Amino acid sequence: MTQSPDHAIEITPDILLKAYAAGIFPMAEDADDPSLFWVEPRERGIIPLDGFHIAKRLARTVRSDFFEVHVDRDFGAVIAGCAAPATDREKTWISRRIRELYGELFDAGYCHTVEVYQEGRLVGGLYGVRLNGAFFGESMFHTERDASKVALVHLVARLRRGGFSLLDTQFVTSHLAQFGATEVPRRAYKQMLRNAMEHSADWNVWPKDRIVSGEEALAAIADG
Repeated sequence: MTQSPDHAIEITPDILLKAYAAGIFPMAEDADDPSLFWVEPRERGIIPLDGFHIAKRLARTVRSDFFEVHVDRDFGAVIAGCAAPATDREKTWISRRIRELYGELFDAGYCHTVEVYQEGRLVGGLYGVRLNGAFFGESMFHTERDASKVALVHLVARLRRGGFSLLDTQFVTSHLAQFGATEVPRRAYKQMLRNAMEHSADWNVWPKDRIVSGEEALAAIADG
């Protein structure tokens, strides 16, 4: 993994987008760290959009519409959920500066959320950056079982239906591996990224205010 400190330049939303287009992303050491560093993994995590795996039990949960899924409604609540303490991590890399930067990208239409609700209460979700035909997943969270998994299913459905070609997960975790996430060498990733940058895709293939059912999401994944 290549890491470079940010002290030489001030990171702005525009610089952040250029970094993503070049295969680099920022992180902080912890929530209280005011500085950021650039990361370029030697092995990059991706989820092949044509090889997304859904377990039968999860497919039943998605199809049941037990959760209601929305996009781009409450970025602040989603990133706060992603930064909150969890049993699988002692600290978060989502610092105040990270929240500010991605909040600006959200306002500019480049950062997006998938939000999962239960009886009107946000119980899971994810956020990431969209650039041409690529979506760069940043973080996800859940407070109810399967909520983040449902968010990921709806994300992949939207990306497939919208014509995206790359879903970047940065790294591969055991949680993501069950969906087909895999590592690719930096050179191969860079070619995938170049291909994704050369074509446009439609995040709003389903309008923001339209509730997409689980059945629709699963059909989009199955049909492409």
